[in-house]
Amino acid sequence: MDPRAACLACLQQQPPALFEAALWIAAEHQPHLQPADMLRVLDHLQQQVHQGLPQLPAQELAQPLLRRLSELDFHEDDDYPLRPQAALLDWVLRRRRGQPLSLALLALELARRLGIPLQGVSFPGHFLLRVPGADHLLDPCSGRRLYTRECRELLQRQFGPNSELSASHLQACDARSMLQRLSRNLRQLHLQADDPLAALRDAERVLQLGDPILQDHLARAEIYQQLDCPQAERFDLQRALLLCEDPAQCLQLSQRLRLLNSNPALH
Repeated sequence: MDPRAACLACLQQQPPALFEAALWIAAEHQPHLQPADMLRVLDHLQQQVHQGLPQLPAQELAQPLLRRLSELDFHEDDDYPLRPQAALLDWVLRRRRGQPLSLALLALELARRLGIPLQGVSFPGHFLLRVPGADHLLDPCSGRRLYTRECRELLQRQFGPNSELSASHLQACDARSMLQRLSRNLRQLHLQADDPLAALRDAERVLQLGDPILQDHLARAEIYQQLDCPQAERFDLQRALLLCEDPAQCLQLSQRLRLLNSNPALH
C-alpha cells in the first residue's frame, strides 16, 4: 500500500488512527521512512511522559501532559525561514521541534494512549487544544492556558488589530480537518522551499481529505503554473471560479482562463 492510501486507510478506522496517518504523510515525502519505527519511538516517549505526570484525575492531566513535553524539550520550531520538516512528525519526534499543529498531534496521541481527554482546535494561525467542557484552551507549545482575552490577543497578533474573535475559532475539529490543515501547512512550506513537486503532493492531498475551498484550487493552480502544466492549471481555475463569490475575483479568474485558452499547450 502506498503512503497516500495508507494515510486514508488510517482515517477509516474507528476511531481514526490520526497520528499514524500523519506519519504516512511524512512517509510520502520520505520514501525511506517506516511509520512503525516512529511508533516504537513514541512508545518510549510515552513511558517518559507517563513517569513524570502527577497523580491527578485524567480530566486534570492535559496541562501537566503538555508541560511534561516542554520539560522533555519539545518546543515550537523558531527556525527562519521555517522548513517543511517542522510539519513532518518523524522530524518532530527526533528534533523535538515543530509547528504548533505538529506538537498538538503528538500531544493528542499521547493523551489518547494515556486516557486523558483532549481535543484539537483549529484556531487561525496557531493550532490549539482543549479539554472537553473546559473554559479555556491550551497552547500545545507550552501548555499555557488561554482564556477569551488571550485568544483574542493571539488572533490579533497573527492577523492584525482589527481581527475579531468568533465562536467558530474555538470549536473542536476532527481528524480529517487536522490532516487537511497539516497538508496545507506542508504545501506552503514546500513552496517556500522551492519544491513545487512536493507541494503538489500536498495540494492533491488537501483536496482528497475534505471539501476544498477556493484557496485550495487556486494554490494548486499556482503550482501547476510553476510546473508549466496549463491544462491542469485550467482545471483548478475552473473549479475556483465555481466556488468564487467575489465579482472582482471572478473577473480575474475568467481573464486568466481566457488567456490560457488562447495559448493552448504544446504538450
